[in-house]
Amino acid sequence: MSDAYASLADVLDRLGELTGRPGRLPEALDVSGLSHRTGIPVGVVVDLLSGGRAPETCLAERVRQRLDFIRETRRRPDGKRYSLDELARIAGTSRQWLSEWRKSGMPSLEHADRLRRFFRLPAGFFTADEPEALHEALQPVLQSLEAEADPLLRLRESGLVRLAARAPQMNARQLATLADLAEMIIASERAEDAGRA
Repeated sequence: MSDAYASLADVLDRLGELTGRPGRLPEALDVSGLSHRTGIPVGVVVDLLSGGRAPETCLAERVRQRLDFIRETRRRPDGKRYSLDELARIAGTSRQWLSEWRKSGMPSLEHADRLRRFFRLPAGFFTADEPEALHEALQPVLQSLEAEADPLLRLRESGLVRLAARAPQMNARQLATLADLAEMIIASERAEDAGRA
């Protein structure tokens, strides 16, 4: 697990640089959103973002906690909590199985995956330990902040800047195609930014 903490520490250091709040990331990031995506309680997310450690839990306990977390945080379209019967149907099993799962913390992989997919949760949602889960949830945040810090980063990574440097050797049709591609990327980025707002 120490590797998971080391990887998380690297991401936290970089996020601290990008936000200008090293050591104060809970003030700069959406702690509730990170909790919602990972199944980690808000207080533990704050501790991890501050460089602390999560309480040690065995796999069975972590699975139980994440199932209970889903029941507490996910709502039906009408705003009400999902009942155990509804969750069992989503998982493709019986209420008795789901109750047993809550006691033992050991679901079948198929049923756990059905729940995970239904609620659009990341792979490993039920089993990833806290530093692993938070590390994974922070990746899009890191990518977004890096893109803001260096708007040409994605263009360089995709090779467009290198391609644009060849412009003097391109004919008019090739230049128009390159311009269209760049405009599609920019429009896509704006749509993503509008979706996040």
